[in-house]
Amino acid sequence: MVKANAYGHGIERVYEGLRGADGFALLDLAEAERVRALGWRGPVLLLEGVFEARDLELCSRLDLWHTVHCDEQIDMLAAHKTQQPQRVFLKMNSGMNRLGFVPERYRAAWTRLNALPQVDEISLVTHFSDADGPRGIAAQVAAFERATEDLPGERSIANSAALLRHADLTRADWVRPGIALYGGVPDFPEHDAAHWQLQPTMTLATRLIGVQQLAPGAAVGYGSSFVAEAPMRIGVAAVGYADGYPRHAHTGTPVLVNGVRTRTVGRVSMDMITVDLTPVPDAGFGSEVVLWGRSAVAPEAVLPIDEVARAAGTVGYELMCALALRVPTVTA
Repeated sequence: MVKANAYGHGIERVYEGLRGADGFALLDLAEAERVRALGWRGPVLLLEGVFEARDLELCSRLDLWHTVHCDEQIDMLAAHKTQQPQRVFLKMNSGMNRLGFVPERYRAAWTRLNALPQVDEISLVTHFSDADGPRGIAAQVAAFERATEDLPGERSIANSAALLRHADLTRADWVRPGIALYGGVPDFPEHDAAHWQLQPTMTLATRLIGVQQLAPGAAVGYGSSFVAEAPMRIGVAAVGYADGYPRHAHTGTPVLVNGVRTRTVGRVSMDMITVDLTPVPDAGFGSEVVLWGRSAVAPEAVLPIDEVARAAGTVGYELMCALALRVPTVTA
């Protein structure tokens, strides 16, 4: 999965590391063009299919596979003039209730597609709503298997959570790992990255640009939301919500300073955050601050993105995808 610009990492930056895959899956045609421009000649799947009839022309030109999840997309295919039949992935709504044909209508959709000269091979696909939680996937797997019994075509059902948690139920021709490729945990906090042996692929790091000494009762930042109970040193780090750091990360959100775990204090500003330097007495102007990922000065020190996301009331996926364009990026 390289949708959302490879989960915020940059398709061009991750390509060399992922080119051993059997195919790439993404959302929009512009990203598909970027993958082809990198020299990839294997499968490229549009996860939500085409949005309008003219998109099928680009599917033909770029040799894209695409998902079919509604009657309107079948209508567009039926009207499409092409000499080269296209491979499609027919999506079942097995309980997610976003996209796809419900099981009772799935075979009729398959029959319609199979009769079209514009369609070559039909693969069968669904997506799980609860692979990361206690409800699990058994009911959706059963619905999918009942509705696709005896239908030809390759199958694809497993996302990251299903691959990690339900490998016994997700045997299929294609799997769709996403967040796990980038070191994010689909079922955090039940499990963490160490449990699944996942390594971070993104590090957001900055430096301290100032230090303040607080007296007891002194407040920090907008709204004076943090008040020192005792004398303490705080550092000012050059990062904020304009860079993609979550504004709603509350006091106590973990950070690494020179590889030592500490916490934020006060509100996140547009361009700055403040951090408690009590555990890092030697830190000062220019010291490394890791907001998530791996420390460069202490490579054994890792701050999982999921911990930061939880403190901000969100998920690691959003933090990866929200990294701002103004942030300088370096490929390690």
